[in-house]
Amino acid sequence: MKNITRVFSAAFLFCMISTGAWAQSELTGESAESYEKRMEWFSNAKLGIFIHWGIYAVDGVDESWAFFNDKVPYDKYMDQAKRFTASKYDPKEWVDLIEQSGARYTVLTSKHHDGFALWNTKAGDFSSKKSSKAGKDLLTPFVKEVNKRENLHLGLYYSLLDWSREDYPNKKRTEVRYNVKDDPARWESFKKFNFAQIDEINSQYKPELFWFDGDWEQDAATWDSEGIVSLIRGKNPNVIINSRIQGYGDYSTPEQGVPVVRPKGKYWELCYTINDNWGFQHADHNFKSPQTLLRTFVDCISMGGNLLLDIGPKEDGTIPEEEVAILKEFARWTGKHKEAIYDTRAGIPYDHFHAGYTTLNKEGDVLYLYIPGKPEESVDLKGIVNDVKRAWVVGSGRELNIKVYNKLSWSEVPGILYIDIPEEVVDEQITVIGVQLDGPIRLYRGEGQVISIN
Repeated sequence: MKNITRVFSAAFLFCMISTGAWAQSELTGESAESYEKRMEWFSNAKLGIFIHWGIYAVDGVDESWAFFNDKVPYDKYMDQAKRFTASKYDPKEWVDLIEQSGARYTVLTSKHHDGFALWNTKAGDFSSKKSSKAGKDLLTPFVKEVNKRENLHLGLYYSLLDWSREDYPNKKRTEVRYNVKDDPARWESFKKFNFAQIDEINSQYKPELFWFDGDWEQDAATWDSEGIVSLIRGKNPNVIINSRIQGYGDYSTPEQGVPVVRPKGKYWELCYTINDNWGFQHADHNFKSPQTLLRTFVDCISMGGNLLLDIGPKEDGTIPEEEVAILKEFARWTGKHKEAIYDTRAGIPYDHFHAGYTTLNKEGDVLYLYIPGKPEESVDLKGIVNDVKRAWVVGSGRELNIKVYNKLSWSEVPGILYIDIPEEVVDEQITVIGVQLDGPIRLYRGEGQVISIN
């Protein structure tokens, strides 16, 4: 019985940390099998690129929040539409960069909380076509370009709330137009508008992922979250929907802060800025380094999640040079290490590998080690019950020397595996090592062996 209590398969550990995997879809009555099939591409994708683009890029103010929080007068904020040109917008250039970065999906803000739509909506008048200097539909050409790419999935962001509409209850943090319970007819007018825009996006573009936002201002019944999901899936049955729709989503979306422990749901995604803001801001030059962002990325995938990394184009449609440089470094690193990124699953607990992060291949018999910076002459793995067949540098295939110490024939405690890391194989950002095991990984999770000397 000793071994049963102390040695665990990775599959068992995975089940323990993934309870509630299907909980978010239970409300819809969908079978677990159907849910897993829909989520397959998302699980394998690992990296997505978020794009916040709207009139807020003109003056470089907080998207929508600038007027909501009384930082900028509403009229001044909206005046940006007259100067929003998209004059150098090249959707092919955008999508080329996104694809090259190693991202397998992308999410563009079709409409933020300010109500400005990037497509030629028939449900309202506030859009890039009707209300901005650009004078054209900016969403459709982007969608067409994404759909040309075999390995890139389309996601569209849509704000459920709309602080600009007179039939939406909230106007600013300090100002409310009406109470939903007191004026249900006015709320029904907004709901009709909301459903119309959602249906336009769904019917025209068939996104593979609907990224909702703003749900915190109303409950599920008020939004009619069930009705929204039913509307979308009626025409687009395989669509994936994020968690921000009051309990009817498919996966969770922590924002900015990397989870310290793995989220409870099986599928999750960290949305994360490349500097300090979602949209373009002229004064924000606090860009994170490529290694910082790549470490965040491997931290996410080591816990079985995705990273949705945000960029903020300028009002003319050009992407800031700093963001282009970062995505190009992602392209180099993901291209080199793709075998250790896509189609992997969560790695092993941190206790076993202190030098960095880990993932496993689908079969569980290859362990990938991610080592940021410059490692010492070797790294060590603890508690691996399996025999190790070999270790190699991902990207070059170079075989590495391995040695097991402290493995005692009379003890159930496995020895410590040391892997030599020559200086010449170290990647400038994060070095990745593959470790081939003799079967699905088994971990020793005990407290060690007491040796009596009496």
